[in-house]
Amino acid sequence: MPAPRAVVVHRASELTELIARHGTRGQVAFFLDARGQSLAAVEERHERTRAALADVAAGLPADWRRAGVERAELPRFVFEPDDVVLVVGQDGLVANAAKYLGAQPVIGIDPLPGVNAGILVPFAPAAGAALAEPAHAGDAPMCERTMVEVRTDDGQSLTALNEVMIGQPGHQSARYTIEVDGAGERQSSSGVIVSTGTGATGWCRSIARIQAPTLPMPTPTERALAWFVREPWPSPSTGADVVAGRLDRGALALRVESDALVAFGDGVEADRLTLTWGQRVTVGVAGRTLRTVS
Repeated sequence: MPAPRAVVVHRASELTELIARHGTRGQVAFFLDARGQSLAAVEERHERTRAALADVAAGLPADWRRAGVERAELPRFVFEPDDVVLVVGQDGLVANAAKYLGAQPVIGIDPLPGVNAGILVPFAPAAGAALAEPAHAGDAPMCERTMVEVRTDDGQSLTALNEVMIGQPGHQSARYTIEVDGAGERQSSSGVIVSTGTGATGWCRSIARIQAPTLPMPTPTERALAWFVREPWPSPSTGADVVAGRLDRGALALRVESDALVAFGDGVEADRLTLTWGQRVTVGVAGRTLRTVS
């Protein structure tokens, strides 16, 4: 049998992205200085991230196979069923990787403690790397995080770890009929958000504070979702009464009544489903979970 493989997921640093855009460090320094920001701070975060990646590499078993994948390459990278995935970056990078994974264990590693929230990346680099062998052997404690799935009546699907958004690509008014828990309403809104318990600590936490402050949000492992309608517009032909709730069973359904809506997950609008007039869309708990080492 081949040796186990560790896949380190990371993203390009701010410095790398700025140099790619401006050409040289000098131009980056000029650009940042003109905006009252410091190149030194950007370089410091870059070096801390490089050091974290080096610590992870040094802590992995010497006889394991290794691979690295940058965030932009995730749609083209082929994960193997027995991989151990080490995500080195901010919490959102775990969500970015989640849709491309199956049952592989994920170890979240924070290269910048105090900068990231650390909910999905709770481990320091050396500690995270040391968990690779126990994770592969099934001896590490796991959190089975619920995921959310969008399905269309023509067979398209999309999964996400935090939340899915259905609306206009330009965030204009989206028209549709919503059906959930026996209630239905024709609506015009800024879109519909459906969140997992993991996502309930992020974007949907702020939405819930305004839209439904007393709604009990699901936990990350609970097979339940929370949903919210953003800015529904009450008019002679559209309502604003069916605006928030929990999905403890079944699914939320939308019938599209706009020329083109989109569905995307975890804020990645570039990876989306395009929805057309009359199409039926259902959103519910995904059939798989994301297994994170806890």
